[in-house]
Amino acid sequence: MQTIKTLIKQVKQYKKVTLITPIFTALEVLMEITIPFIMAQIIDKGIQSGDMGQVLFYGALMILAAFLSLTFGFLAGKFAASASTGFAANVRDAIFANVQTFSFSNIDKFSTAGLVTRMTTDITNVQMAFQMCLRIVVRAPLMMICSIVMCVIISPSLSMIFVVAMIFLAIALTIILTSATKIFNAVFEKYDDLNESVQENVSAIRVVKAYVREKYETSKFHQASGNIYKMFVKAEKILAFNNPVMMLAVYGSMLSLSWLGAKHIVIGNLTTGELTSMFSYVMSILMSLMMVSMIFVMMSMSVASMRRIAEVINEKPDIHSPDDPVMEVKDGQIDFDHVDFAYKHGSGELVLKDIDLHIKSGETIGIIGGTGSGKSSLVNLISRLYDVDSGCVKVGGVDVRDYDMELLRNEVAVVLQKNVLFSGTILDNLRWGKEDASLEECQKACEAAGASEFIAKFPDGYNTWIEQGGTNVSGGQKQRLCIARALLKHPKILILDDSTSAVDTATDARIRKALKEYIPGTTKIIIAQRVNSVMEADRIIVLDEGKVVGFDKHDNLLKTNAIYAEIYEAQTSGGGDFDEGGED
Repeated sequence: MQTIKTLIKQVKQYKKVTLITPIFTALEVLMEITIPFIMAQIIDKGIQSGDMGQVLFYGALMILAAFLSLTFGFLAGKFAASASTGFAANVRDAIFANVQTFSFSNIDKFSTAGLVTRMTTDITNVQMAFQMCLRIVVRAPLMMICSIVMCVIISPSLSMIFVVAMIFLAIALTIILTSATKIFNAVFEKYDDLNESVQENVSAIRVVKAYVREKYETSKFHQASGNIYKMFVKAEKILAFNNPVMMLAVYGSMLSLSWLGAKHIVIGNLTTGELTSMFSYVMSILMSLMMVSMIFVMMSMSVASMRRIAEVINEKPDIHSPDDPVMEVKDGQIDFDHVDFAYKHGSGELVLKDIDLHIKSGETIGIIGGTGSGKSSLVNLISRLYDVDSGCVKVGGVDVRDYDMELLRNEVAVVLQKNVLFSGTILDNLRWGKEDASLEECQKACEAAGASEFIAKFPDGYNTWIEQGGTNVSGGQKQRLCIARALLKHPKILILDDSTSAVDTATDARIRKALKEYIPGTTKIIIAQRVNSVMEADRIIVLDEGKVVGFDKHDNLLKTNAIYAEIYEAQTSGGGDFDEGGED
């Protein structure tokens, strides 16, 4: 019930057409119901009595009823299409809008492939079910009730044929649909696996080709596709009994009506016209039952989709701005006060343990440590991409949980470990940092980030088109564009999360030097794998298994910190990086 309430809220501006559609559908049914009755009058009062006037009169009424039925049907179809497509668009917007509010921990609950399936296949199923509800859910029961009423008026005794047929169909269809519904509930979960296979293959196509794994990927996709095929075939085998059961009821009813109806005509309890109209009504009744069975099939397919969609729409972001947020970040001072952090709150598996750090505004801080030591997790807490389990993180002397989130993230620029560019020109991508940035501002930021040289070599310069994901630029070029984008914000804090790993050491050194000149008052945090990238920092944080095991200047750490000394020795014993002095 909660799922239905969630989805019904998305009707919004389409309430009017949603309410109008059943009205026109009902009028369409009423016109159709009168046609067999008028036909009976033509036969009994016109043809059998030889009265041409009656034939013409009732014939004109039949044409009028048919025309009105056609008109009402057209309007009902038009409004149903408008309501269902609008409803689907609102649901799609609601999912996307809510996903934008998610914290990283919320996003971790849903795979990318799962979200794609919900916004495509699942919404299509729900849209079809919604349109069917507006028309067939009104039309089928109303047609069936009106036809039964007309049959009872004509001949109460013969109407019992339909009662028997309906009981038979109700039992048979319940068995069929109950069995099929269980399969449909599981089949849409398999769509996630299929979409995930496609997404993973396309995004990593270079790796696939480099390792000649096309056959393996094709086999994996074939398996995911085959699972869906097998489950649908299994469901369709069960649903295949639907038509034979319906036909058995239809032909059984018609044979019984023909046999018993003929006897009633002989004894004078029924006229030929009335029997003819009853044949029309029995077809209407049984076709209505068939439509009802279609509704159940569609609904059985859609229930799982509705539940999956409602899960995303009802998901509440676990990180949000407070009711009365602080609207100014004073400076780039950062304090970690005995912070513990786990990706799954309450799991006990701490990624960061008792972090107690105090960074002055304007300092350049390096962070170094082994893979999985918690470097990225530490800086994610500064811009409140995650919330701490215990302790607190302060920026500018204020707990990050007290800030307006948009304001905080505008003042904390992050160049992530995985750099992302979007389809558009270089200027379009740079202006993600500042929407109204001038060309001159963009050029200065690119000079500081070491990107101006390679941009100048492009024929279109700053108007060069970047393909989706930045596939037409190198890894080093992508990193430098992302750094320039962050610099345009002129943030209080700049975090470089291993974001110069794809450039040579000489270029890395030039970027670090330019950052000091471009944003001298900004607190700069540099996560790096290379000691060369952080050794000139004011202080260096050494992390090991989620704990701070060192926080001092380079020279002091070499003397007092065994882990740092070991990393330094390992990287410098061979004479430095092979690309030092070279270009990316």
